[in-house]
Amino acid sequence: MVTAVSTWFWADSKLNHENVLADYPGRPPAGKGTNWLIVGSDSRQGLTDSEQDDLHTGHDTEGKRSDSMMVLHVGDNGNTLMSIPRDSWVPIPEYKNSSGKTLKGTTSKINSAFGNGGGRLLVQTVELNTGIRIDHYAEIGFAGFVGIVDSIGGVEMHIDQDLKDKDSGLDLKAGDQTLNGKQALAFVRQRHQMADQDLGRMRNQQKFLGALAHQAASPGTVLNPFTFYPLVDSALGTLIVDDDAGLTDLGSLFLAMKDVNGGGGKTLTVPIGNPDYRTKTGESAVLWDAAKSKQVFDAFKNDTAVPDIK
Repeated sequence: MVTAVSTWFWADSKLNHENVLADYPGRPPAGKGTNWLIVGSDSRQGLTDSEQDDLHTGHDTEGKRSDSMMVLHVGDNGNTLMSIPRDSWVPIPEYKNSSGKTLKGTTSKINSAFGNGGGRLLVQTVELNTGIRIDHYAEIGFAGFVGIVDSIGGVEMHIDQDLKDKDSGLDLKAGDQTLNGKQALAFVRQRHQMADQDLGRMRNQQKFLGALAHQAASPGTVLNPFTFYPLVDSALGTLIVDDDAGLTDLGSLFLAMKDVNGGGGKTLTVPIGNPDYRTKTGESAVLWDAAKSKQVFDAFKNDTAVPDIK
């Protein structure tokens, strides 16, 4: 019992909390079930120059941008993992920057909300555009992602075809294999072999995160101190969560992800109306299908079965 209690307090002390769920006028009311906003950032924090070279992350990027963005709904009618394209063209509310200056709202790619205003502005932007109240937030950078995968001895995956990508450093053969941290990071980042680029990459991210959660939550990992303690140290030491998120909440998150991967839930992408929308400045962005998206968002809010949308 002493060991269990000590482990609990040690693990809880590793969490990095951030006030990203602040209230504001017009915030959506609480719905049924629990909604997580899960963000994979391209933060290089914790990586040496040689590690950045080895992982093909580059050195010339300051700050952080979202490399992946998903909303996980945990409810009584099945768990659903929904990816949001980082190039989604959406209204972004006004916000105060780090120097306290208020910047007017605009319409831009949703990734810029995270890059300019961090987790708090991203949460507000997602809530504004979906009507879904975000109950919890989790964010992890490159170093933490690699550490989690390596701490459990890699993640078993089935690769459908040979994959080789110069930019991410990916070089995998088709078939069943175990991806280490470096390979896993390259797998979830690569997009050039996908016909639909970022949309295809999001499918790989969903597939990998489900496999990771399944393996991390398995008895072989949780009950083995040689994998459990390194996993907790790697995962919680680099994870950023909202102020109210605790170990029990994170446990529910992992179990829900495991359930989605095991066929007990579903994965999808925000319904797309135009994957190559041209903005006034000539940028290529992603426009959501307003009618179909509303059906999905309403299901999240009301904790009803998410419809199959073609």
